[in-house]
Amino acid sequence: MSNTALLVIDVQNDFCPGGALAVAGGDQIVSGINALMDAHSCIVLTQDWHPAGHSSFASSHAGKAPYEMVDMPYGAQVLWPDHCVAGSQGAAFHPDLRTDAAQMIVRKGFRHAIDSYSAFFENDHTTATGLHGYLQERGVKSVVLTGLATDFCVAYSALDAARLGYHVTLREDLCRAIDLNGSLAEAKSQMQAAGVICEGIFT
Repeated sequence: MSNTALLVIDVQNDFCPGGALAVAGGDQIVSGINALMDAHSCIVLTQDWHPAGHSSFASSHAGKAPYEMVDMPYGAQVLWPDHCVAGSQGAAFHPDLRTDAAQMIVRKGFRHAIDSYSAFFENDHTTATGLHGYLQERGVKSVVLTGLATDFCVAYSALDAARLGYHVTLREDLCRAIDLNGSLAEAKSQMQAAGVICEGIFT
């Protein structure tokens, strides 16, 4: 699959059981992702990488609690528990993930004033991470997405990839969701409308 890239989204300690923003079953997908790496010659990992006091943290907003919504200059923003602070153990990849197989690591969310779910763009949908340029240089036409969480960073990445013209496949069995107030159903609806192919359906 020389023209297909495997994108492994945010398989980090803070998103796995015991982490600051744990996704249920987040650690269950690691072995499957590792096995899938053998079928791909282009592998990219993404890593949430926030400065302390990031604007998406509920602790940065007086009187606000995690999972409340606020309006930011770039649109609505969920406020999260402090997570994936740059250099912390929580921001590190899950210890069982095969990081050595990746040719590129995209760190996102490092700008203090804007969150970044997608592997391709920050949440203003215009500030690029550089991933698209890298994939273009590699001759990539299709992407396969895995990781955490299905309804946020994975879905945003899938939608941006489709918008950029890639053929996009979501390995739903190798993702897990937060499902915040119906966010999973909404994300799946948006991905299907954008032409994202769902395989390995997780039930």
